Amino acid sequence: MIQKAQIILFIPFIIFFAIFGDHMSPAFIFLLAGAYIPLNGYIYDEQVESNILLNSLPYTRKEIVSAKYISAIAYMILSIGVASVILYIFNFGFMIRDITIAMGLFFVFSAFAFPLFYILKPGYIGAAVLVGMIISAVVLPPLFRFITEHFVAITDFLTSLSITTIYLSGAAIAIILYLTSWMFSQFIYQRKVF
Repeated sequence: MIQKAQIILFIPFIIFFAIFGDHMSPAFIFLLAGAYIPLNGYIYDEQVESNILLNSLPYTRKEIVSAKYISAIAYMILSIGVASVILYIFNFGFMIRDITIAMGLFFVFSAFAFPLFYILKPGYIGAAVLVGMIISAVVLPPLFRFITEHFVAITDFLTSLSITTIYLSGAAIAIILYLTSWMFSQFIYQRKVF
């Protein structure tokens, strides 16, 4: 209810990509949709310092962190569902594979971004996420090229795997990262002073 203005902007945000995002990957659009509400929730909580209010309620800090991580999954699923309906209405081609890739990427991105909300002070989080994305965009492509050129055994091994094995392995890695992030965030939040 607190974020209703931001949620109302969600549908035009997805419609914009459905109309003008012909050159974009559907998986990327689903990732943006899935991350929109959970990230706005974390950013809003940090801006209004809702952690002081949350800690005055009869909930443990472990329950507060767990609620944020579980609700992020629920919002991701709902957001991707709404985005798929919008993309279908606008005849934007996508497959179930795009949704699964977006969900895996959401788990990986969230695993690194969510603990930052407990580590960094408000105001620095947006800059840290932006710098992290820029560094990833600059560093990862050359790193992958280096790996494919110099670590042929790894490349050959990955290309020998079936698509199902790659997807299941990717899903397992993404979920393990998310759960590890969840535990790490609980550890940080238990020791944080408000």
